[in-house]
Amino acid sequence: YDYTEYILQTLRNIYINDKFQNHMKERETIHILIGILVLALVMTLSPAINGDFSFIGKAIVFSIILIGINISAKKFVAHLLDSDIEHEIWQWGRFGFKPGWHLKKTIPMGIILPIILSIYSLGAIKLLTPLTYETRALKKRAAKRFGPFSFTEMTDWHNALVGAAGIIAILLVAFISYWYAGLETLSKFATFYAFSNMIPFSKLDGSQIFFGSRVLWATLSIITLIFTAYAFALV
Repeated sequence: YDYTEYILQTLRNIYINDKFQNHMKERETIHILIGILVLALVMTLSPAINGDFSFIGKAIVFSIILIGINISAKKFVAHLLDSDIEHEIWQWGRFGFKPGWHLKKTIPMGIILPIILSIYSLGAIKLLTPLTYETRALKKRAAKRFGPFSFTEMTDWHNALVGAAGIIAILLVAFISYWYAGLETLSKFATFYAFSNMIPFSKLDGSQIFFGSRVLWATLSIITLIFTAYAFALV
């Protein structure tokens, strides 16, 4: 009887967890789709101002590739670290350093700031920072590494590794696409994406990498700056 009750309780817990995870996946998917649209809009603004709307299709494809590869790389490394990761639109809610200095409702900076800067600069400034991420350790991480009743969290270093994986993946896209005729534009936008997200501000990838490892952030920053210099040469 005890065994049966234990099995039933376990199945109930799995069902509840699956419902929760599905909800989180739906929420994350919506935020990712919004991020893709924001990215595509920023990419197409400059050509659209000049009356060229033929780039819209490519911009959407490029946005899907960049965000898809960035997220996949981070989720892969998070899985290796026995953790879960969720992406959302970059939100801003603090205006100071004290705990009480925050807004009642967060502002979707991942939507507003890239679009405003792009419009204000007539497409010259391409801030490709629609999404941020949040990691959390899974229960199996504690059980596997520290015993079944231990408590553990993701360290800043592990969190930095997750963010760095996304940046490295994007830089690889930039490097590989650079050598293929017709994909120079993808290489350029991949570089701009990496550069924008390496900024150590708020919850952007660069900030999470910076607070996890200054050395890792500095190394990736130097590489990204080199890529960015070549990207401007392509403009």
